[in-house]
Formats: sequence, structure tokens, C-alpha cells
Amino acid sequence: MYRTKTCGELRISNVGETVTLAGWVQRTRKMGGMTFVDLRDRYGITQLVFNVDVNESLCDAANHLGREFVIQVTGTVEERSNKNANLPTGDIEIIASDLRVITQSEIPPFTIEDNTDGGDDLRMRYRYLDLRRNCVRRNLELRHKMTMEVRRYLDSKGFLEVETPMLIGSTPEGARDFVVPSRMNPGQFYALPQSPQTLKQLLMVSGFDRYFQIVKCFRDEDLRADRQPEFTQIDCEMSFVEQEDVISIFEGMAKHLFRTLRGVELNEPFLRMTWADAMKYYGSDKPDLRFGMKFVELMDILKGSGFAVMDNAAYIGGICAEGAASYTRKQLDQLTEFVKRPQIGAKGLVYARVEANGNVKSSVDKFYSQETLQKLREAFDAKPGDLILILCGDDAMKTRKQLCELRLEVANQLGLRDKNKFACLWVVDFPMFEWSEEEGRLMAMHHPFTHPKDEDIPLLDTDPAAVRADAYDMVVNGVEVGGGSIRIHDPKLQAKMFEILGFTPEKAQEQFGFLMNAFKYGAPPHGGLAYGLDRWVSLFAGLDSIRDCIAFPKNNSGRDVMLDAPAPLDQSQLDELNLVVDLKEE
Repeated sequence: MYRTKTCGELRISNVGETVTLAGWVQRTRKMGGMTFVDLRDRYGITQLVFNVDVNESLCDAANHLGREFVIQVTGTVEERSNKNANLPTGDIEIIASDLRVITQSEIPPFTIEDNTDGGDDLRMRYRYLDLRRNCVRRNLELRHKMTMEVRRYLDSKGFLEVETPMLIGSTPEGARDFVVPSRMNPGQFYALPQSPQTLKQLLMVSGFDRYFQIVKCFRDEDLRADRQPEFTQIDCEMSFVEQEDVISIFEGMAKHLFRTLRGVELNEPFLRMTWADAMKYYGSDKPDLRFGMKFVELMDILKGSGFAVMDNAAYIGGICAEGAASYTRKQLDQLTEFVKRPQIGAKGLVYARVEANGNVKSSVDKFYSQETLQKLREAFDAKPGDLILILCGDDAMKTRKQLCELRLEVANQLGLRDKNKFACLWVVDFPMFEWSEEEGRLMAMHHPFTHPKDEDIPLLDTDPAAVRADAYDMVVNGVEVGGGSIRIHDPKLQAKMFEILGFTPEKAQEQFGFLMNAFKYGAPPHGGLAYGLDRWVSLFAGLDSIRDCIAFPKNNSGRDVMLDAPAPLDQSQLDELNLVVDLKEE
């Protein structure tokens, strides 16, 4: 046997036992005639002791061990005289009686420790080394536990785990597909699924009334901290349900995960907010509710006072940061520069402090009387010591989004986004459609299979842009962790939806005929939801990016720098696939 115990399980109760351990050398320390070696495996670290007075040759061998050598050691467990309270194994050590070097290691390109000296690119190039670090390993252990709890919960609710194919047909809506050429069907291509959407709907038609799958999905889109070209969904669908049924099941699953994995009891129902209110009061369809700073519209108060910037604005709104009146002029100037960044695009920032005596001192005092500024204070119910920050602009939606960025930045500066605090929310009543400037037409905000709210169905003929969807997103701490909708199950309504989206009957049949045909044979009312597994894990792990909870992620350019992928194909492979590569000049 290579080992009788792991490097993380020995305790004071094991003193006197003879054990064999195997693992990687974390570090060595020579102190007089003693050599100490920290041996690491997935389970922890155990200190090994080699004594020159007991066995000189063995001690000499230990002195020649390098970092990340893989070794096997046998010895006796003894109580440590100098205990390490930071290690679970810190009460004991192994007095070595035998040492075997299994494999040697070159000096690693960065230290295998939580606070490593390796940058992101270097660690991604040597990801197999990065995965040895405790902090990364813990993320993958959390991911494993989460998938186990998801399966346990859904199984208890009668869901069946069903696999759907990875090679499917391309769809014209949504993000760009990754495509795969077919050797046996020259000139034709599969697509990797952006989600198993239509396939899980077919399972509902088939009578599998509760389906789930922890599934890989693929989208060829620009990357951010919470996106990867391949990601994992907890994909679910249910038959004979309405929106409340779906929300109830998956709110229950969220509470189960919080309880079992974070020890957090969420006993109250999650808050509900319409999409319209989320955009009006927070400028985002995924608002972070761990703190306040709700938007207040100020058109009635600040327009018509001779300040042209405000008088000509289509929208004026602000936030109140409690206790932030102590911000210096330098800090306020930095906030102004922040909102003027090209990616945010505001033209400037107005601020107003509520002073200790209740008076309001603003950056635009010459345009507004104290009486008007007091109305401003009352609109926010601001107290002495509070800071009011105001933006205005020609476009209400755009200005609210700018105000959202300002709100989040101020919250970051004030330490209000505590990663150990959780604010859960359902955003509901999304618009059915959104206008695409690029396409010059209405597009489905979610996907073309989303059911409109029953009371809005008549508007499909008269004002489709005003139609709301039976769609819902779960938001936690400003992160969309999942979303779904009730689906269309009526073939006539589905055909109407395709018509509004600009599909001819022939095109709709070509792209989605398999689904439309299936609906002819009795489709039950159905709906579902997909959680982002990567986002849930990163949220619970307190990460700013999903990358460190994925074993082998891509970088911000969508590349795997460890495997050097994507990469060109050999000409022989291109010939076999009947492909010609003709790169466009940039």
C-alpha cells in the first residue's frame, strides 16, 4: 500500500501508531540535526521529522528533497512539543523511519500556497499545479458538494436526471453557437448546445414531467468575470405547473443549498420585484439588495431653476449614501471621474452634503435655494452626515444604468457588499421582447418559447413591445444565479410568436419544426429554470470570478493557455472535413 493514512486525518488519538503516508513535499526546514518536512496531499499537511542522531542516511536523504517531490514515508505518530493551532494535524508529527522518493520535481514556476507569487496567466498555463493550492481545491470540493446536494434535493422532489445530446442543430436566436463540422455529412454542421431548451421541452411532451440535468452548455460570446465559453447549468423542467409552482420548488432548492453548504437559514420568502421596478429603482435587472441607496427621481424638484444641464435633462435621479458626507473633495472628484469613464458615459456628477445643522451644501448652490435643497433632502429622507449623489441625462434608461454603476462603486467604497451576507430576490414580469438596433427588429428577451402573461396576449396583435413574459430570474447579491419561464405549449401561440420575431412559416418549420410537430400530439403546460452552477459555487466561495471554481477554465480571450486551444487543424483534417480556411484581413 502506498499509504495507510492521508496527510489530513491524523490526530492526537493516533499517537503511537506506525503509519505510511504519501504526498507532495510542501517545504523542508533544517534545524541543527533535525530536518522537518511538511507533506501535503488533498486532505491536508502533516509534519515529518528526520533526526540525524537516529538515522544519519535517512536525514541526509530528507535534506535532498525538493519542493513538490512525491514521496512515501513510514514512521511513528508522536505528540508535537511545538504545536501548530492553524493545522488540524498540528498536535502531532511523524518520526520517520523510512523514506522513498517516488518521483522528483523541477522547481515549480510559482509557489504552491494560498498566497502564491504566480500571476493569473502563469497559473492558468500550469493549471495542474494551481489545482494543488488549498484555496482552489476547496472551490472544487464545494462544487462537488453542491452537485451532490442538488441531486439529493431534486431526487426528493421526483425529478429524473436525463442526459440530452451535445451535438444538435444550430439555432438563430440568442448568443452565437459553437459549431462542429460533420465528416460524414460534408458541408453540414452540428452546434454545441447553448442550453437543452427545446430538448427538455420535448421530454415534457414525452411525459417525463420532472426533468433535470447538470449539463455543459456553450456560448460563443464576449467573456466577463461571470462568463466562460463553456459553463455548467443545473437545468430543470416541470409539467402541469404555473409560475408559482416553479418558483416554490427552486426557492426551496436555494434555501436547501444555503442551509447545507453555508449553514445559513433563510426562513422568509424571497423578495419579489417586477423588472420595471428593478430598472426604475436600481437601474439593473439584477439589483444588489444587501444595501439601500434606492434611486429617487428628482425631476419635479431640480428642473426649472436655471441650471441648463438639469433643465434640459430627460431624467434626473439620485442616491443617498448614509454617513458619507465626510467624503473629501478629492474623493468626490474621483467619483466624478469614475462616472465619466467611457464604459459608463455620464457627463458629470452633482453632490449634496447634509450638514450637522441640517442645512444642505451642494456643488450647485448657485442654482438652487436652500428651500429647494431641503426638498431634495426630504425626497431622500436624508439625515445629517448623509451624502446625496445625482446624475442626469438625455435617456432615462441609460442614465439609470449609469446611476447603477455609481451605486455599486459607492457601496464598494463603504464596505456594504459583505460576501457573508446574502440578499435573495426574484425578478419577475420581464418584457417579452426587446428591440435590436443591429437586427432592426424585436427579439425575444429570453427565448422564443417563453409564454406571455395571459392578460397581455391580446397585445401581441396591437403592441407587442408592451407584452410581459411569464419569466423570472433569481438574483443573489446582484448576481443572476438562475432564470426561467413558463413555456408556450399551444402550437398556434408559438406560431404567432415566431411571426412577431420575423420568422416566415417556412423558416420556423425549418428551424423548429420538430418542436412544432411534437406540440400537435398533446403538449402539457410546462415551465422550468436553469441555475448557473459555476455562479452558485463562486457565490458561496466568495469569489469575484467563476474561473477559480472550474477545474480547467478559459482565459478572458476564450483560450485554454495550458492546452493551447483553440489551434489550427492539420491540412489532412481540413481535407477530411471538406473545409477551406479563408481568414479575413483585419
